[in-house]
Parts: sequence; C-alpha cells; structure tokens
Amino acid sequence: MDADESIVMAGRVSALADPVRLRILSILAGSDDGEVCACDFVEPLGRSQPTVSHHLRVLAEAGFVEGDKRGRWVWYRLRDDSVADLARDLVTVATGGR
Repeated sequence: MDADESIVMAGRVSALADPVRLRILSILAGSDDGEVCACDFVEPLGRSQPTVSHHLRVLAEAGFVEGDKRGRWVWYRLRDDSVADLARDLVTVATGGR
C-alpha cells in the first residue's frame, strides 16, 4: 500500500469510527426497502436533525451512503459493496496481500 492509498483508506476507516455512524449503517442495512429518509434517523439515534445530517454527510463523503433529495428530505441508501470493499481492503493490508 502506498502513501496515497493509506490516506484514502484511513479516511474511510475514520468515517466509520463513530458509534452514531455505525448505527446509521445498521439502520440502512436493516431497512425493508433499502433506503431511509433522513428524518427517520432522528428518533432511533436520539440526535438532532443537524447532527444526523452531519453524520450522513461524513458517510456520503467516505463513499458509504448516497442520497436522493425528494421534496424537503433526502432518502439515503448504502452504496453497493462499499463496506465489503473496505473490509476486503483491510484484510489485504492485515495479511500483507496474501
């Protein structure tokens, strides 16, 4: 892994290193229709809407979630294989590419 790759991976890992963000991923993964309105995270997370929006933005910037604005709200979903890709990359680093 070169320096640039390590910077990118560290940013992605850092985005997940927060209990609220992990819960957001869990809520999205458990959603029946694969997406959740930003407004529906407030109650289960026990956080204000601005705080929820901040965490969703961090996850979006790291490539884990994507959203579509519909009217007043944004509906979020997991990006295909984003978490699995990071897990695979971490295994590659931990095993020296073996």
